[in-house]
Amino acid sequence: MLSINNLTKLYKGSEKGIKNLTLDLVKGDICAFIGMNGAGKTTSIKSIVGIHGFDQGDIELDGVSIKKNPQEFKQMVGYSPDTPVLYGNMTGYSYLELIGSIYQIDNATINEQLNTLLKKLNFGSAIHELISTYSHGMKQRLVLISILMHNPKLIILDEPFVGLDPNATYFLQEEMKKRAAEGSIVLYSTHVLEVAEKLCNKVVMIHNGEVVVNDTMINLLSESSLSEKFRSITTHE
Repeated sequence: MLSINNLTKLYKGSEKGIKNLTLDLVKGDICAFIGMNGAGKTTSIKSIVGIHGFDQGDIELDGVSIKKNPQEFKQMVGYSPDTPVLYGNMTGYSYLELIGSIYQIDNATINEQLNTLLKKLNFGSAIHELISTYSHGMKQRLVLISILMHNPKLIILDEPFVGLDPNATYFLQEEMKKRAAEGSIVLYSTHVLEVAEKLCNKVVMIHNGEVVVNDTMINLLSESSLSEKFRSITTHE
């Protein structure tokens, strides 16, 4: 279970950030994290995965607090940022070996996971080429492989579909459903609301740093479409 209690992170000299985010997600949940640019989505995500500190609150995953046991918490998380920052002087394969060593995955498991994921994402011989030669979409696919190979309990994706071709997009949607069915929790930010309606069972909407919707997708869709709800909130000040 992911439990976020009163998470607040504000940037110095401004009110921008996130205020009092409270959210509980259980195994099998796929949650859409929605809001306008600058609403606080990425700030929230970076706080949840431990990149940013936060001003108040706590985050626990299966009873492990990120404040008290940050390393144990991070070992259970797979995170894909909106803009991947990778080592351009490494090959894709060397990078994945490095990630595997960080998560203390044995070589046999690494090879088994890589054989499956590389095939699904049609990486081919490019995995042995320098990352500096990769397109944005290829970098995104490499990051996806790196965060899935250790079978994380919590998968967090920041705008994961940007730059992916249709085949990679299909793979990611199916992989999110598969991982959730196997017991992982998936939380991802997106502007593609039509996909979120079909993919997610939970939805959180943030506006001006505050949570304005925290509901099941079924409940929300019984009243309006996700797009209609988003417009009603973001155009009403």
